Amino acid sequence: MTAAAMKYMAKAQVKIFELTNGRVGATWRVGAGFRKPVPTLLLEHRGRKSGRRFTTPLLYLRHHEDLVIVASQGGLPRHPQWYFNLIAHPETRVHLKGHRGLPVTARVASAEERRDLWPLLVGLYADFAKYQAWTEREIPVVVLTPR
Repeated sequence: MTAAAMKYMAKAQVKIFELTNGRVGATWRVGAGFRKPVPTLLLEHRGRKSGRRFTTPLLYLRHHEDLVIVASQGGLPRHPQWYFNLIAHPETRVHLKGHRGLPVTARVASAEERRDLWPLLVGLYADFAKYQAWTEREIPVVVLTPR
């Protein structure tokens, strides 16, 4: 039920973000983001089996030139589908407030990078720590490097 609610909320956020070019929907104000809004991007990804294009809203951290996203899926036991799609098709695009279709290459952060990035991500959105505590899997951190 949680996954279904997340799916419908995400679809609504994508539509609003696209219609307003990110003027609305470019920040997350739920959970820990209520008091400290978190920047949101739209991630395009291609289905690894279907080949279909999908768009998913995700919180992100700017780290130097890169954008960093987290495959938390709210602490659910399995990685989100977009994560597997990026592994299969790492060349993709993101949409930021005022910027559409920025080309990026996705890669999973190394263990050392994750160790360094995780405290920054929790500082950005404290609920990431809760999500990690709720699941037995290590939540992947994904680095999006502009092309």
